[in-house]
Amino acid sequence: MLQLLKVENYALIESLEIDFARGLNIITGETGAGKSILLGALGLLLGGKNESGAQRDASRNCMVEGVFEMDRSAFEGWMEENDLEWEPQVSIRRVITPSGKSRAFIGDMPVQLSLLRELGERLIDIHSQHRNLLIKDDSFRLDIVDGVAGQQELVASYAEEYTRLGNLRRELSQMQREVEAERKQYDYISFQYEELKAAQLRPGEQQELEEEYAMLSNADRIGEAVGGALASLDEEQTGVLVRAKTMATELGKVADIFPRTAPLAERLQSVYVELRDIAAELGDMIDGVGADDARLENVGARINTLYDLQQKHRVGSVEELIELREEYHKRLEAMDMSSENSARMEQEIAQTESRCTQLAERITAGRRKAAPTISKSVVGMLTKLGIESAVFEVSVEPTGELCASGGDSVEFLFSANKGMAPRSIDRIASGGEISRVMLALKALMASRAGLPTIIFDEIDTGVSGRVADEVGEIVAEMGHTMQVINITHLPQVAAKGDNHLLVYKSEGATHIRKLSAEERVEHIAAMLSGSTVTEAAVAQARQLLGK
Repeated sequence: MLQLLKVENYALIESLEIDFARGLNIITGETGAGKSILLGALGLLLGGKNESGAQRDASRNCMVEGVFEMDRSAFEGWMEENDLEWEPQVSIRRVITPSGKSRAFIGDMPVQLSLLRELGERLIDIHSQHRNLLIKDDSFRLDIVDGVAGQQELVASYAEEYTRLGNLRRELSQMQREVEAERKQYDYISFQYEELKAAQLRPGEQQELEEEYAMLSNADRIGEAVGGALASLDEEQTGVLVRAKTMATELGKVADIFPRTAPLAERLQSVYVELRDIAAELGDMIDGVGADDARLENVGARINTLYDLQQKHRVGSVEELIELREEYHKRLEAMDMSSENSARMEQEIAQTESRCTQLAERITAGRRKAAPTISKSVVGMLTKLGIESAVFEVSVEPTGELCASGGDSVEFLFSANKGMAPRSIDRIASGGEISRVMLALKALMASRAGLPTIIFDEIDTGVSGRVADEVGEIVAEMGHTMQVINITHLPQVAAKGDNHLLVYKSEGATHIRKLSAEERVEHIAAMLSGSTVTEAAVAQARQLLGK
């Protein structure tokens, strides 16, 4: 509930402060006094667009602040979700700087304008004459029907599933495009992979083969060199091994009488051991060296294969070929996985679509059940509002496919004249008739929506007499379950208020004040009779006020 509104430096308002009460708050004033400016300030507070020139004094900040009573059950969860602290009373503030920049606050916490707007939609419904056009909006009609059906949570669940369905379909479409693009290369990549796989590549192979090829190509020369070296080392009489052994032995014999030979004997012994190891390796080596034309041919062919693969794939080593083979393998696996993912996603889409269909069917059932209730309530109110032959029907028709709001389209059918078949309300109803239908719908929703406050801006335009009195009764009845702020020019409506505020202009600025009981009598009498207040008007005003 709105408790207090402060406005500074906005349009014609220099500074004002308004206290609002529970029940029905009436705002009256002469044309041009600034009643619509109050709505503009309130719209700014609730996150509305900042129109240029909002400041009365362009050199100072414009500030609009509202103090709201917050019901714990309705707002605590939302406040926690948005990292805000719930309090029984919360101040909301909007500041526009001289440069046109906007700052918004919930409590003392700076917030994004979108968050302020979201909270505003939960706090107040502002209904002005131009909002009668909402009756042409399918989403508005759906909201009315779903509100009466009490299935907002069901509709929210459907919307969540429908959004998921749309996201899945877009993901699947993108995946299928990618799979199709890859599929065109699948055979090529598969062939390249199989060729590299069949080559049985292994790291270091090329170097080993090249060394072996060099050895096989020069087997005779290598054999001669290794054999000659081995003969020089291991010849029985004159080989280096025999001589080294002999020298070490001879020096060892005199080491005890000539100690200086002992180190030399040890060194020669070490040389002998090393030469013996060399001879053994040469012996092993010469066993493996020999001309083998078949092996030479095989090794050469393998080397050529490796070179051909490197040239084909524009790489410089076997290791790079192995990396390429693994990359092809991964791409093939990814293609196969994409196909599997696509199949899984198709199944998930089918399941989500089934859930959407089931929810949509429940929503449709709820809407059709609520339709007669809405029709009966609206017709009853329209009869009170002077349209005695009114026919109002809620048509719930299938759209033929799932959409964001379910599987239905809702149409409001209306007829004001007896014997005339009802037709779409936006095609047949006059502005005054639409205004009364909107009032009837708002009254129907007031007790169901749980919205703390509703504001009517001259919703009673175009009515008078008994109908005006009925309008007053309807808004007063709404004030029993919620806070109603009604801007009106009708004395019959103004007299129904629990709290009466007068907007007036003085010295070029807009002001507002609460009327006392006696001032209400005088003001309503003036509304009845004009500038000259007669005794009859005063008596009638007292009668309207029940005094």
